[in-house]
Amino acid sequence: MLFYILTYIGLAIVAGILHLPLLLALILGLFILGIAAAARRLHDTGKSGWWQLISIIPLVGLLLIVFLAQAGTAEGDKYGAPPII
Repeated sequence: MLFYILTYIGLAIVAGILHLPLLLALILGLFILGIAAAARRLHDTGKSGWWQLISIIPLVGLLLIVFLAQAGTAEGDKYGAPPII
């Protein structure tokens, strides 16, 4: 996660300085992948991916961290069977 954040910030700075549309597209792709990963993690805990919107609210967004840190369910839920590891 630290590498992801540092890469994201670095790419945003470089794209802002050089005005490179391809790099901006890469940043958008990283953003979309991050949303997808968080939605998958929330689904593993039995919650909807829409819970990510709570992160927009200052301080209350910390609640999202609690949801993402919970252990996933061992049995299937309405989002499907748990992944096989």
